[in-house]
Amino acid sequence: MKRLVSLIVGLLAVCGLLAYTGHQLQASNGSTGSKVLNLYNWGDYIDPHLLTKFQKETGYHVNVETFDSNEAMYTKINQGGTHYDLAVPSEYMVAKMKRAHLLQPLDKSRLTGLQNYDSQFLNQTFDRGNRYSLPYFWGTLGIIYNDKFIKPGSIRHWNDLWSTKYRDRIMLIDSARDIMGMALASQGKSMNTTDPTTLRAAEQKLNRLAPNVKATVADEIKMYMTQNEAPLAVDWSGEAAEMLANNDHLHYVVPSEGSNLWIDNLVIPKTAQHTNAIYAFLNFMSRPDNAAQNAEYVGYATPNRTAKTLLPKATRDDQQFYPDATTLRHLEVYRDLSPTKVQLYNDLYLEFKMHH
Repeated sequence: MKRLVSLIVGLLAVCGLLAYTGHQLQASNGSTGSKVLNLYNWGDYIDPHLLTKFQKETGYHVNVETFDSNEAMYTKINQGGTHYDLAVPSEYMVAKMKRAHLLQPLDKSRLTGLQNYDSQFLNQTFDRGNRYSLPYFWGTLGIIYNDKFIKPGSIRHWNDLWSTKYRDRIMLIDSARDIMGMALASQGKSMNTTDPTTLRAAEQKLNRLAPNVKATVADEIKMYMTQNEAPLAVDWSGEAAEMLANNDHLHYVVPSEGSNLWIDNLVIPKTAQHTNAIYAFLNFMSRPDNAAQNAEYVGYATPNRTAKTLLPKATRDDQQFYPDATTLRHLEVYRDLSPTKVQLYNDLYLEFKMHH
């Protein structure tokens, strides 16, 4: 009898564990309850106080799951089995997700804050008419330098990095598209070119930069630069903002001859389930006060024109992160290239990395 009771208790325990595990799996895939919003976002890319504020105002609880690359986000959504209500892909990935039929179109009749966005971040080539996306943050690719080692104002253009006086002094972000793009821009070429001859010429120019490259890394750049262990780096504006906040000797430059303009966006995956929560959140984040608060927390530039006016004057007038109109005209949004062309970029970039 004791064995039978033990068996029954054991079975009940297993059933309870399976039920709990199933609930946890559902939660991780964004499918618990009707008063929730399941957000799939980059890490530390929203002010947590805003999430609390949103819940208090609307009653919707936000579940946040994070990813560390556009490709990881795409793979998970494409594989199915998830029910994210909103995701935050970059511009080229929006185009790729559209082509793969992974997105729902926006219902513009339910959006109340479209008028707050700066028109230069709308109607981009990756999503004409913003049928599927709303801009979330934007930024640039540029050069960070330390005025303890580099004379202020002496770094203004990509070609300055090729000077022999910077031997073994430059940190590069480990990104094929960005570093190849930098070389292309330095030669007056489009950062979206797919011409093999032009790309090989860019790789050959990068090879001449190799003696100046101290390391090609990712997050480590922030440590090297903030601790004065390297005088120069090529990185994204958001990363630069964090570095500058931790070291007064650092400066960020967007070369006026051309660079990348990236735009991260809010989109609705095709399997999203909580429509009311989705539009409540989109409208909440489109409000200037909330967009400004988020920009101050994250450190990236806001595409919300009205929100920008609410930022401290020193922030909104800082041309390091809000470049002037002339520089903006020379910035390019990356286009989503075919797998063959992406592989060509990657192969040439790998050849360059083998030179240092």
